[in-house]
Amino acid sequence: MAFTALDVKKLREMTNVGMMDCKAALAATDGDMDKAVDWLREKGLAKAAKKADRIAAEGVAYATVINGTGVVIEVNSETDFAAKTDSFMDLVKNLAEAVAVNAPADVEALKACKYPNSNLTVTEIMQEKVMSIGENMQIRRFDSFTTGANVAYVHMGGTHGVLVNLEADVDATEIGKNVAMQIAAMNPKYWDKAQVPQADVDKELAVQVALMDNDPKMANKPAEVKEKIAAGKINAFYKENCLLQQDFVRSDLFKGDVAGYIADAAKKLGGSVKFVNAIHYIKGEGIEKKEDNFAEEVAAQIAGAAK
Repeated sequence: MAFTALDVKKLREMTNVGMMDCKAALAATDGDMDKAVDWLREKGLAKAAKKADRIAAEGVAYATVINGTGVVIEVNSETDFAAKTDSFMDLVKNLAEAVAVNAPADVEALKACKYPNSNLTVTEIMQEKVMSIGENMQIRRFDSFTTGANVAYVHMGGTHGVLVNLEADVDATEIGKNVAMQIAAMNPKYWDKAQVPQADVDKELAVQVALMDNDPKMANKPAEVKEKIAAGKINAFYKENCLLQQDFVRSDLFKGDVAGYIADAAKKLGGSVKFVNAIHYIKGEGIEKKEDNFAEEVAAQIAGAAK
C-alpha cells in the first residue's frame, strides 16, 4: 500500500514523532497507519501515541440536561467567528431541546422535528440560519441519556461536550462534573479496564515485548522473562487508557484513581454513586478541512532528503 505526504503529516500529528521517522514507519508497514503507530512505539519513538484524528473543524460540541434527559450534540459551521455568535449558540441550544423533547432516531429525523417555539421544522430553521449568518451549517451528530442521573459539561466554549450518566441516590452533580472534566482533559479510550478487548491487551503486550527486543539492555533476556515484565506493565496501560483507572486530575480533591474519587465523594455525601456511561464529543473530530500547502512542504522535504 502506497502512502502520501498527507499520510506522513497525519502520522506526525498522531504521534509527535519526527517527519523522517514517520516516513520510515509507513515504509516499514506498507502504509498501514495503525501498524505504523505500533512500529514507532516498538522503537521507543512514540511512547504515548494517540490514534484519534486531530484534524479540526469549526462549530460547537455542546451538552446539556433538559428535564432529566441528557443531550450532547455537535453542530458545525464554516468559521469559528460564526460559531461564537449568539445566533449560532441559540440554534445549538434549541436543537438540543428538540432532541430532548422528540427523541429522534438520527439526524434526518431531527431535521423533520418541529423547532422549539416555532411552527417551522428544524430543516426550515436551519435554512433561515444559513441565510442570516451567511455560512453553511450542519448538524453532525447527537446522542442522549434518558435515565439515571445525567451531568453535562462544555469545555472551552464548545471544543468538548461531555455527558456523564450516573446511578445515584444523592445529588451527584459535582461528582459528574468532575468526572466529565476528567474525560475532556484525558480523553480515555475506555471507561473501565473490564471493557478493554483481549485483542487490545494482546497487542499492548506485543508492543512491550518488542520494546525490550529493541533495548540493548533487555534484548538478551529470555522470552518468558520479557513476557512477565510486559504483563506487569498492563496496569500502566489501563491507567493511561481507562477512565476509572486513570489518576484523578483534581488531586486537590482526591489523590488516587477516578473510581476511588467517585467512591470517596459518594461516601462524603452519605449515599451511593456509580459511573454507568458517558459520551464525549470533540468539536470537528475526524472532519477533513481544506489542506494548506503543508503537504507540499512535507513532500518537498522528503524528496530532498532522499537525494
